[in-house]
Amino acid sequence: MDDPPKPGWLERFSALVLREPGDREQLTALLHSAYERNLFDSDALSMIEGVIQVSEMQARDIMIPRSQMNVIDISEPPERFIPSIIETAHSRFPVIENDKNNVIGILLAKDLLRYYAGEETFNVREMLRPVVFIPESKRLNVLLKDFRSSRNHVAIVVDEYGGVAGLITIEDVLEQIVGDIEDEHDFDEVEDNIVPDPGGHYRVKAVTEIADFNERLGAELSDVDYDTIGGLILNKFGRLPKRGESVTIGTFKFIVLRADSRRLHTLLVEKNEGAVREPG
Repeated sequence: MDDPPKPGWLERFSALVLREPGDREQLTALLHSAYERNLFDSDALSMIEGVIQVSEMQARDIMIPRSQMNVIDISEPPERFIPSIIETAHSRFPVIENDKNNVIGILLAKDLLRYYAGEETFNVREMLRPVVFIPESKRLNVLLKDFRSSRNHVAIVVDEYGGVAGLITIEDVLEQIVGDIEDEHDFDEVEDNIVPDPGGHYRVKAVTEIADFNERLGAELSDVDYDTIGGLILNKFGRLPKRGESVTIGTFKFIVLRADSRRLHTLLVEKNEGAVREPG
């Protein structure tokens, strides 16, 4: 007689959660217990915790601040703003009219192919997609559902007075669940941890050894207490920073490019020769 099939991880996990945890802390403890019993791996645990956390987070928690938004001014000719589009390599750009508080639409970078095709009637205003405005308090789980149903990938976050507070994308929300999403413009695993950027800046992975950073950029940051640049930055902030936040250590300014709810990923580094040197 054949042995009955063994229950899968989903059946075993379902049996475990039938204990009906009384609050979120108990649920988290139950998840970790399931992980320790090998019902699922660490990646699955991280994603489940990410889903739970997303339901508690708001747009203001992960948005790109207005000061860090890459925008296009409708009054500028394409030859003025296209170099910026190429440099930032984003796929969508908010389009403003004179002021960042006046976002009139979203331009898809692929639509600029018509400009390079030499269309005589090329008109940026006619190519704009509708812009979606959301409040800072919008829950991320609700926003993700809206993104999926409307097929929008970007929304403009506004404050209580109607002013633009920042920008948020569907990728930003998904990264809170699955961690950092790499695309063709992100670092590849086999690439250098330190990559030059236009304007004399550098993109640096948070896992970069401080000793390697010092050797490459001629820095003198201390590696006594921390091994990596990410560890040094986290200590300087005293918390996990959000994207767009910056801190200066010695003669270097570190701007957070990528971070999720659990870890720091990528930094933009600017060297300020005129800054007063301080210990790293």
